Amino acid sequence: MNTIIKHPGEVLLAQPRGFCAGVDRAIQIVERALTLFGSRIYVYHEIVHNAYVINELRRKGVVFVESLDDVPDSATLIFSAHGVSKMVRARALNRNLRVFDATCPLVTKVHMEVAKFCAEGFEVIMVGHRGHSEVQGTMGQSSVGMHLVETLVDVAMLEVNDPDRLGYVTQTTLSIDDVVEMVSALKARFPAIREPKKQDICYATQNRQDAIKFIAPLCDVVIVVGSPNSSNSHRLFEMSKKYGEIAYMVDAPEQIDPAWLGGKQRVGVTAGASAPEALAQAVVKRLQKLSFCYVRILDGVQENISFPLPKGLV
Repeated sequence: MNTIIKHPGEVLLAQPRGFCAGVDRAIQIVERALTLFGSRIYVYHEIVHNAYVINELRRKGVVFVESLDDVPDSATLIFSAHGVSKMVRARALNRNLRVFDATCPLVTKVHMEVAKFCAEGFEVIMVGHRGHSEVQGTMGQSSVGMHLVETLVDVAMLEVNDPDRLGYVTQTTLSIDDVVEMVSALKARFPAIREPKKQDICYATQNRQDAIKFIAPLCDVVIVVGSPNSSNSHRLFEMSKKYGEIAYMVDAPEQIDPAWLGGKQRVGVTAGASAPEALAQAVVKRLQKLSFCYVRILDGVQENISFPLPKGLV
C-alpha cells in the first residue's frame, strides 16, 4: 500500500543530471558499431557503469568481457569509457581484431599526464578507488613507479624512492571535497609534489556535485539515480547525505520504498553521469504516483560539450 501524504508533495529535479559527454559518446560508439558491423560486438568492461544501459545493449547482442581471451579473432572490440591499461591495448591491437576506443577524452587526458610524468623520471601517485575500472586503466599506463592511495592512511604509509620527484593524478569521478583533503595531505607529506596543469575531476562530476550541494539542503529526502558500481553516483549519494538529511540510491523506480516518503513534503532527484534521462524520468513518474505531484526543474549549468566519434564510425 502506498504511503498517504497529507498534502501533495514536490519533486525538485537537479540540473545538470544524467549522461555526460563521455558517457554519451561511449554509448554512441557501441550503437554505431552495432549498426555498421552487426550484433556481435564485444566490449572490454561494462561500457559505462549503469545496469539499465548494460541490459539494453545486451538485449541488442553486445557481449561484455573482462578478458581478451573471451574475444574471438576478427571480432569487433570496444574499450569502455573508463579506459584500459597499455598491456590490454597492446594485446588487442596485436590480434586480428577491429578495435574502437570509447575511453572518455578526459580519462585519456589523465593517461597522458601519467605518461608525461613517467617520461620525466617521476613516480606517479594516483588518488582513486582500488578496483575501479578507471583506476585499473590509469595505473596500467606504466609498469613501474605507480602508487595508488585511497585514504589518508594510505598517504601516511606511502613509501617512494625520491620525494622530490613525484607527481599526482586523480580519478575523474571522485568527490571534490575528498580530493581536496587527499591532495592537501599529499602536499603536506611531499612538499615538492607536482600537480596536473588542470584538475582531473571532470566537468560533469563537478557540475553534478555542485548541483547536489545546492538541492540537498532544500529537501526532506534526496534520491540518486545510479547503479551500485557507479563511482560518480556513489559520490552524489554521499554528498546528498552530507549536505541534506536523508538520501537513497536506486537503480530503478520500483526500488523506491513508499515508507521512505512518509511525512516528507519535498524530494530531490538527481542522476549520476552514467544514468540515462529516461531512468530519471521514470523515477519522477513513480514519485508522482506516490503523491509528489509537483515537479520543479532547478536552474543550473547547461552543458553543451560533445566529443567526436572515432574514425571508422563517422
